[in-house]
Order: sequence, then structure tokens, then C-alpha cells
Amino acid sequence: MRMVFGRYMPYNSMIHKMDPRLKLFMIIALIVVVFFPIGYTGFVLIATFIFLMYAVSKLSFKMLFKLFFPITFIFIVLILINIFMLRPENFSNLADGGYNTGANSFGYIYKWKAFCFSEKALYSALYMTIRIFLMITLTTILTGTTQPLELTLAIEDLLWPLKLIGIPVYIFSTIISIALRMIPTLIDEAGRIMKAQSSRGIDFKNGKLVDKAKSMTSLIIPLLVSAFQKAEDLAYAMDSRGYDPHAKRTRYRQVKFRILDIVIFILGIGVFSALICYINIPSLENLLQIPRIDSILFS
Repeated sequence: MRMVFGRYMPYNSMIHKMDPRLKLFMIIALIVVVFFPIGYTGFVLIATFIFLMYAVSKLSFKMLFKLFFPITFIFIVLILINIFMLRPENFSNLADGGYNTGANSFGYIYKWKAFCFSEKALYSALYMTIRIFLMITLTTILTGTTQPLELTLAIEDLLWPLKLIGIPVYIFSTIISIALRMIPTLIDEAGRIMKAQSSRGIDFKNGKLVDKAKSMTSLIIPLLVSAFQKAEDLAYAMDSRGYDPHAKRTRYRQVKFRILDIVIFILGIGVFSALICYINIPSLENLLQIPRIDSILFS
């Protein structure tokens, strides 16, 4: 079965059987802590748990390997941005060519005209790239192991306190669930359109950048038309079945906690708590950090 980002994969794993409410809360907590200044040491800890959870869920690692090309592109873009944006205060006083150590917070610096190649630029770009990759992996685990209906119920239950102030939680949860469900549908549709346009002589891979930009219009416009058409068809289908978002609803499918669900949830929250302690306890941070890299990265 082909693995597509955002598509549910019907495997029989512990992560698939996990209570969707605990799963959603745990993954949101892990995504939040990924954006904390946990450093490369923190990334090692959380990445170990994430990839272990990915393996237990029986999802294909080919999907993650396919992400390396866009992730590498993001890394190159961040490197280029950092070369122009990250520079020490005494940058204008540094001599062109050769390596300089005049700014300890930037590590080794190589100056060439208006460009500033530094350790800080490299570490910052790699740090942000790993952060994005881990976030995408967590999202893949959530969408690949949770059916859209279960995800809707989980979002509704987690947003339950908002009902007390009159916010229509069920409508919000349905919108989010439908949006996530449309991701693999639009990816498949984009693939079909690209094959159809390629058969008509449009080249999406070769040629100059301007030619590629022009050829992309033959993909984007039909894809937008198809997306609006699918949204309209879905609205008509829901309306023909008497769907009323404001009506009182009962649940056919009931979700219950299991002992194994609680164990996995405790492990995930344990990783979250460990990383929170890591960035808030100076003695622990000094013990586990990578002295040179972390001092340059967070200076």
C-alpha cells in the first residue's frame, strides 16, 4: 500500500488502537516541546521516542526517506538566509578570506565581501531543519494511525471546555478533520493532473526556472478547480443526508481508555516532562549539552 502524507493506513498496531484523545494530546505536547530550545541533545532524546513510535505503528519508513529532498531544500534555503542575516557586530572590520574567530558567539567565520559563512549559520539552519522534520514525522504518525472520525471525536473532547463559553466545538472539530482528510486527496489529484499534463507535452522537470513557473500554472489552476469541486460535492452530500451541525448528536462509536494506552501516554508525557526539566534546570542542562555547539547556537 502506498504511503501518502496525511492518509490513514489501516494497520493493526498499538498506536492504531490507542485512544485517539490520549494520542492527540501526547502528539500535540511533543510538537510543542520540539519548538522549545532543547538543543541537539534534546533532539536526540525526542527523536528516539518518535522513531520508536513510528516503528511500532508499522508505518513505512519510505515516506520519511522521500521527505529528505524537500527537507534538504529547506536546509539550503535556511543556510542562504542565515548567510545574509547572521553576522557579528564587528563583521565590517574583519578581513576578507580566511577564517576569523573574532566573535566567539559565531564560532569560526569566513568573510567574503557581503557574505558571512559561520558556524552559527550552519548550526541554526540544521537546528530548524531537524525541528521541521520531527514535526512532520509526528503529524504523519497522527494522521496515519487515526481515522478521520476518531480524530474528530478526539478534537471535540479535547476542546470540550470551550463549550462552556458557547463556542461550537463540534463544528471546529469537523472542519479540522475534513481539512486533514483532504490532504491526501489533493496530493493524489495533483499527481493525476501532472501525468495528464505531461502526456500533453508539458515538462515540469526540465527547462529554465521561468519555464517551470509557467508550467506550474497548468497544475495549480486545475488543482484549485478540482479542490472547489470536491468541496462542493462534499457539501451537497452532507446536505442530502440531513447533516445539521447545530443539532444534538449521539455517538455510535465510543472510545475508552486501555491500560496500554495509558502506558504509552505516560511514556510520551515523560519525554515531554524530561525535556521541560532539561531546559529549566541549569545543572542538568550543563551536564547534557554539547558545550561548543549549544553555546554558539543559543548565544
